[in-house]
Amino acid sequence: MREYELDDRYDDDRDDRRPRPSPRNRYDRPEPARGPAWYGMFLVTGVLLGAVGLWGGSHLVNKFRGERPGLDPNAQLRTTVPAAPLDPEENEAVTLFETVKDSVVNVDVVMVKQGRWDEQATELQTSGGSGFIWDTSGRIVTNYHVVAEVRKKPNTELRVVLADRTAYSAVLLGTAEDSDLAVIQISAPKDKLKPITVGTSNDLKVGQKAYAIGNPFGLSLTMTKGLISSLNRIIESPSGIKIPKVIQTDAAINPGNSGGPLLDKTGRLIGVNTSIATPNGGNVGIGFSIPVDTVNRVVTELIQSGRSLRPDLGVKLIDERRLRQARYDHGVMIERLVPKGPAESAGLRGCVFGQRGAVTQPGDLIVAINGQTIDNVEDYERVVRELQPGATVTVKVQRYPNELEIPVTVGGV
Repeated sequence: MREYELDDRYDDDRDDRRPRPSPRNRYDRPEPARGPAWYGMFLVTGVLLGAVGLWGGSHLVNKFRGERPGLDPNAQLRTTVPAAPLDPEENEAVTLFETVKDSVVNVDVVMVKQGRWDEQATELQTSGGSGFIWDTSGRIVTNYHVVAEVRKKPNTELRVVLADRTAYSAVLLGTAEDSDLAVIQISAPKDKLKPITVGTSNDLKVGQKAYAIGNPFGLSLTMTKGLISSLNRIIESPSGIKIPKVIQTDAAINPGNSGGPLLDKTGRLIGVNTSIATPNGGNVGIGFSIPVDTVNRVVTELIQSGRSLRPDLGVKLIDERRLRQARYDHGVMIERLVPKGPAESAGLRGCVFGQRGAVTQPGDLIVAINGQTIDNVEDYERVVRELQPGATVTVKVQRYPNELEIPVTVGGV
């Protein structure tokens, strides 16, 4: 009989009866030892994860409650430092603004749209600008181009907003398109009407201070400061007529400033802001204002009759380039006369033309008006615009071979 060796796994002499591991082969992996070190690592990891969880939960709760790290419920206001006294230049600007602001207004053109019979009418602002109070009768001066839509578009009305933000409907009294000026009127209590102080523009100097107050982009009562950059500029009015003696300033003027006042350092009106020179629609420091001497005259005429007559001598001038090519190096030549106009009535002469339109006899060459030299068309327009319709002026002309001084009664158109 064969003898068999019993497997030690079943040795009755062993105290424990747990089976021993079977012999390993090359595919078997040893089981990890789970001793005290392994359990310690597991414990530490659990503690760390618990701490992170508690921190994250607390952070989320604080965030939910609006709390932030660094908040201090006991924080106090910072101690403030009193302002330094205003310097003389600042005092000048502050005083000017407080003095003039109640004279400046918003001028808006609104379109009224009527809905159904049971609906309230709606209003839409179509354009706007600035203006200023002229007198205690409620007359207000602004630019013609600010209110022009009232005459061009149906269902439009004028509205004026005073400095205290009270609004009034306005009526159009008169316009002067050639000067880009208009007068409108509101019915407001006299205690709300503070007329602006009117200055002069014939003694202005390049370099003196200039202040503009208006409503650029609808931002009411905005004041800007600059200098008078130049005088005697010429700009074109909405009608295409040249406006002479215009003031150029670098005080910021933007859309909405139109019709607002240009002021000297004492708050006197020296001009009405009317336009800017700009490549992009914004202010680049070149603004133009109609001189107050022109404003004073035109506004008075508009209040008197509702219209302003532009002074006129009743002549059409020959093109200046053609005149210089004909070797007339100064003066302006009359090409044609307005029938029964001031110049024709005074005996001035225009050119005589042949059958093919060629000039067979030159017209009178105007070289001076009331002693003011006329070298070119710009001089002529500037001097004539300052004349008063109905006044008599002396026109000096060269009528070859003579030089004559002829009295002419100024007309108006």
